[in-house]
Amino acid sequence: MIEIDLEEEKKAIAREYKELLRISYQTLTDDDKKLIRKAFDVAVDAHKDQRRKSGEAYIFHPIGVAKIVASEIGLGATGIAAALMHDVVEDTDVTIEDIEKMFNPKIAHLVEGLTKISQVKKDMNISMQAENFRKMLLTLNDDVRVILIKIADRLHNMQTMDSMPDYKQVKIASETLYIYAPLAHRLGLYNIKTKLEDLGLKYTEPEVYNEIVSKIKETKEEQDAYIKLVSDVLKKSLDEEGVEYTLKGRPKSIYSIRRKMAAQNVTFDEVYDKFALRIIYKSNLHDEKFLAWKIYSVVTDHYRPSPSRLRDWISSPKSTGYEALHITVMGPKGRWVEIQVRSERMDEIAEKGYAAHYKYKNGANEESGLDVWLNLLKEALENSETNAVDFVEDFKMNLYAKEIFVFTPKGEIKSLPKGATSLDFAFSIHSEIGVKTRGTRVNGKLVPLNHELKSGDQIEIITSVHQKPTINWLDYVTTSRAKNKIRNVLNENTKKIAEDGKELLTRKLKHLKITLNENVVNELVNFFKLKTSLDLFYRVGIGSIENQQLKDYAAQKSNTLMNFFKTKIKRSPTTNQEEINKQELSSNYDMLVFGSESDKLDYKLSTCCNPIPGDEVFGFITINEGIKVHKKDCPNAITLQSNYAYRIMQAKWIDSSQQEFKAILKITGMDSLGLTNELTKVISNNMHVNIQSISLSGEAGIFNGQVAVIVQNNNILKKLIDNIKKIDGIDKVTRVYTN
Repeated sequence: MIEIDLEEEKKAIAREYKELLRISYQTLTDDDKKLIRKAFDVAVDAHKDQRRKSGEAYIFHPIGVAKIVASEIGLGATGIAAALMHDVVEDTDVTIEDIEKMFNPKIAHLVEGLTKISQVKKDMNISMQAENFRKMLLTLNDDVRVILIKIADRLHNMQTMDSMPDYKQVKIASETLYIYAPLAHRLGLYNIKTKLEDLGLKYTEPEVYNEIVSKIKETKEEQDAYIKLVSDVLKKSLDEEGVEYTLKGRPKSIYSIRRKMAAQNVTFDEVYDKFALRIIYKSNLHDEKFLAWKIYSVVTDHYRPSPSRLRDWISSPKSTGYEALHITVMGPKGRWVEIQVRSERMDEIAEKGYAAHYKYKNGANEESGLDVWLNLLKEALENSETNAVDFVEDFKMNLYAKEIFVFTPKGEIKSLPKGATSLDFAFSIHSEIGVKTRGTRVNGKLVPLNHELKSGDQIEIITSVHQKPTINWLDYVTTSRAKNKIRNVLNENTKKIAEDGKELLTRKLKHLKITLNENVVNELVNFFKLKTSLDLFYRVGIGSIENQQLKDYAAQKSNTLMNFFKTKIKRSPTTNQEEINKQELSSNYDMLVFGSESDKLDYKLSTCCNPIPGDEVFGFITINEGIKVHKKDCPNAITLQSNYAYRIMQAKWIDSSQQEFKAILKITGMDSLGLTNELTKVISNNMHVNIQSISLSGEAGIFNGQVAVIVQNNNILKKLIDNIKKIDGIDKVTRVYTN
């Protein structure tokens, strides 16, 4: 039993409180201090009987979180007070109403946001976890401070996790790497992001972490000597130029060294740039840019820069608001060294993110990168009909994404995540422009919609009122904003086709002397092993349910005796509902495809979660067993996604009856005026047929043509061939099979 000296503990709590006020980034007024004191007293009283796993008084946790919020994130009195009370409502008898009465609605609102986030069961599977993240992100557009305090809470938990059981440490650490570190990165909290990543690695890969830490210690002396060598040279020149600055060497984070080792398959000693030099200079706003380039010229007078690795985030700041000049130079002993140049203002923004932004904001109407991002996030959350796991996956992709800077035809600069396509650019301008995009020009040249953009590209969007997104567009975009909009439009299109399909079905059944009513719809859904009436009407709309199949249904319906037996069999206790659902799912989503190209690859179903057709899944590239398929809510999913993101493949079950196929038609006939025009009109008027390529030639009155079309099934192709044959002058239409 640990002996606790209560008197000593009280003194320690008082010391922590004084420290909290002392390290605050904001200047605290007397009223601020009163507010913080009151929140502190409420928290101390509420948690007085609680202790942490380590045995220390629970109150040290809220104070620890408040200290991170005050000094590292830089929030003011309201944020500090909310951090002190962030666990009060969840763990004690105090209610949100009590807090509102004691303080004010703003603080009550923040504490409520923090409580809502925690109120999802602690031991959850990935889809619950994703739902939890979605909830958390929903609070972002309400008040970003909720997330900032939550990130501080997570950092303090990670720093004090030693007395927890191993499995909990791994779970919390992989969750941290999965979402909290990327969030901290996106909010410009680079210091906190680095700490979260390093601690995440400490618990998910302890051996690797400890090995890198001991190697860093071993090489510290040599590194310091090297940094001093470079610093001394630069100091002399910078002093001569009269620049006011501080110069410090900064080792690369353990996590980023680990990432480099893994990505480049190298050992610790082979990782070159294990540290960076940072030059932080004093400047007024007017001379900031001029001085940065002056320092650049001093650095490159001594050391040769690598032109491909110059990063100028002063002319075009990142959307997180980060500004700096990064120069990679060839230092002494033939080693690459990264030198970061920032003004004191830029340095503060890089360290404190959001809070420093608002300190330096020029004019109330100027939107910071953060505001723009929060607005985009709001839009993504409002439009999101996807399931939580997809949402979080999409969202995560855009969190860590490196940025590129591109230009509109008028020369305005736009930032997009690295890997964005010309279609992503169209959606970033406005979702209505995205939806109507017919083509894109990059640097004056026509390019496909999935053309990957590079920094400096100038993009022009060609729109058409008749253009509509197709399912393939989802593979042409990478940003979640574009994906969400395309999904919404596709859903609307499906509904429209389904409405037409319903009318068509009503007419067809009339011929078979059957009236379409709810009962008949249910029977048809079962007969075709579908899931919903929408599926049924949609398939009739695109023509994949043929007349013969409807006749079969009518024949079966008229045979009442048969029907009687069927219902008997259906009701028999041996086939339970789950089995029926499984059969429907298997018949509906019977083919598994991988990656953005929907490739058909060899795979094995993993035994840890036994996915069945129709489940949400992903592929994991194993070392010896090829691709293993796991459910997205598999107990191993978070660990796999957090630690081996580079080995994860997108995978989805598709409905092979709704797949699109390419067919090539050879057309011959007598060349006549307007034949080409007539032909293209017939093809494009045929619903659900897209022309992929067309080549037509006429010679001495003979017409030859080859058309490649994309269709959903043979039925649609037959109709198309019949319609082409009806054109005046057409002699033969045959389907060509290429090897």
